[in-house]
Amino acid sequence: MTEPQVVVERRVKASPDRVWRILTDPAGAADTLSGVTKAEVLTPGPFGVGTRWRETRTMFGKQATEEMTVTACEPPHRYVAEANSYGMHYVSEFSVAPDLDDTAILRMAFSGTSAGGPAGFFAKVFNRLGHKAVAKAMKQDLADIAAAAERDGG
Repeated sequence: MTEPQVVVERRVKASPDRVWRILTDPAGAADTLSGVTKAEVLTPGPFGVGTRWRETRTMFGKQATEEMTVTACEPPHRYVAEANSYGMHYVSEFSVAPDLDDTAILRMAFSGTSAGGPAGFFAKVFNRLGHKAVAKAMKQDLADIAAAAERDGG
């Protein structure tokens, strides 16, 4: 692999379809994800390739707003969202797989590459401490999604 990547995964005690519905509801992100303070969907219609939204979250003590675009979508199993910010190109891939007894495995992979601009923030994100902080934030996102899916009927 040519770029650093962080991957997290967890089992969710809910149906894969329920997990997928929560995962693909960017309008509800601020209600579901404790790290997101605001989410604004920019495109009408169902979730799929071309869906765009702005997401504001706090990372490393600073609030940042990123515009995400879905670039691949294979319902109800996988989608990829990409963003460009401060000279970096970020890719987040989410997948949901069925597991035993109507549970699901939820997985997120995050990577970034320099888009030709300054890469200072990205370098900070992927140094040893930054890598751990990103993984911790991703694990929290998955825990929040799992809690919503499990709470809302599985």
